[in-house]
Amino acid sequence: MDNRNTRRQRFSRRDFLRTLLTGGVAFTGIAASETVFGTKRNFNNRQPAPKEHGESHSNFGTVGEVDYQANGFDPHEMLYDWDYGEISTLPTGQTLREYQIVAVDKEIEIAPGVYFPGWMYNGRIPGPSLRCTEGDRIRIEFVNASAHPHTIHFHGIHAASMDGVPGVGAGEIGTGESTVYEFDAAPFGCHLYHCHATPLKRHIHKGLYGAFIVDPDPKKYQGQKREVAKTRNHAYQENEQYNEMLMVMNGFDTNFDGGNEVYAVNSIAFGYMKKPIQIRANQKQRIYLINITEFDPINSIHIHANFFDYYDHGTTLEPTLKIVDTIMQCQAQRGIVEFSFEGFEPGKYMFHAHQSEFAELGWMGFFEVVDG
Repeated sequence: MDNRNTRRQRFSRRDFLRTLLTGGVAFTGIAASETVFGTKRNFNNRQPAPKEHGESHSNFGTVGEVDYQANGFDPHEMLYDWDYGEISTLPTGQTLREYQIVAVDKEIEIAPGVYFPGWMYNGRIPGPSLRCTEGDRIRIEFVNASAHPHTIHFHGIHAASMDGVPGVGAGEIGTGESTVYEFDAAPFGCHLYHCHATPLKRHIHKGLYGAFIVDPDPKKYQGQKREVAKTRNHAYQENEQYNEMLMVMNGFDTNFDGGNEVYAVNSIAFGYMKKPIQIRANQKQRIYLINITEFDPINSIHIHANFFDYYDHGTTLEPTLKIVDTIMQCQAQRGIVEFSFEGFEPGKYMFHAHQSEFAELGWMGFFEVVDG
């Protein structure tokens, strides 16, 4: 019998919400207890925090602060910290970008007092945000310092030997071993990479994934397409008119029962609600959006009081959807979201998953629009 249709011994995420709605929680929006999370920490003596000035949506959020220094990453810095690699030029004139990615095992805090034993690339979830231009030669030295075998599979075009799957090329890389993945970056777009070792759902869910952004090369296009490509390429001045952000939608199964208890963007529940993302009203906004949520068939984003254009997979220079305020993505689907708050009054504008349960369990944040 499918145990999803029976009562679990441990709390499910729906038990989370039931406890939340009856008021018996230490968090507002996420409950935490030794029973739920299976840790030695106990938070039931905490009291709900008083409502902060400007908060809305009925006290959604968390009590306390996540220790970003101990985690080794800050979700606000992750929005903008593109990794362009070590750049050189091959004898053929082709640009070479070299990266090193190390798989490690590390516990991180995903909500105040809520810890998750992750597997991760370069000590963070998501891993480093690799960025390049189409046609660049990409060389990644992968070192496995984890206690488990891992790989890196890149979404994009490459040879079978570089696919990062068991039984092909280097296959799974054991503890203390390394390999090199090398290929030309194609096609341009918003892509990702992740571990493809088995069991696949566990290796992805534990945190082994990251963004792989390939900018279009304007020299390959003509007319208006060339001008648009310039705005999408980090090396061109035209790109500076956009505030570019990375958002990776993910979830965490904290009791390992096959269902997520915590949802987030860039791994920290309500991280952009407690500290809103400040954006300028007169600057265009661009989000590289990736869904890597395990155990749920879809995730989504909805922006309040505004509409956006969407480029599915980021592989087109024209929107695949125009003037929408909500889009869905299955796991590994991704795209580019473009919008502006020009002419809007300053203030906080919410964004969140439009699966209400995901929003209530951490996938909710604010843009704070300021003048200038």
